[in-house]
Amino acid sequence: MSDLLRWNPFERRTPFDLAVPFRRLLEGDLDQSMIRVEEEVKDGKLCIRAELPGVDPDKDVDISVSDNTVTIRAERRQEERTEDQEGFRSEFRYGSFYRTLPLPANAQADDIQASYRDGVLEITVPVPEPGPGDEGRRKVPISRG
Repeated sequence: MSDLLRWNPFERRTPFDLAVPFRRLLEGDLDQSMIRVEEEVKDGKLCIRAELPGVDPDKDVDISVSDNTVTIRAERRQEERTEDQEGFRSEFRYGSFYRTLPLPANAQADDIQASYRDGVLEITVPVPEPGPGDEGRRKVPISRG
């Protein structure tokens, strides 16, 4: 994030120099500001894997489902303290972030499961195959008025 905040009024910069850190921020390359995910449908299940290193899944992670979307919310807290002969130094870093992902129309939201291992949150959503001629379509009735 220091690339984005560092500014020297005497340094000459082009618009491209300023756009690169901003683009990196939007893509989540700076300060882990966005949860990175990987999605895969296999054997009738949607598997969402989210990178969440350094969090306690029992205290710092919340998964919710509504309106055919799944939302992952997490909070990271880091504290560093050093004390030596010259003095005491303490740094705190806090951050909360979330990611909302759409679920397939035929996803069974009541049967969602989640697990956390080695810094990766894995969410499994059953997605049954649509029946013949059912491809997620729904007939809309027409009223006469």
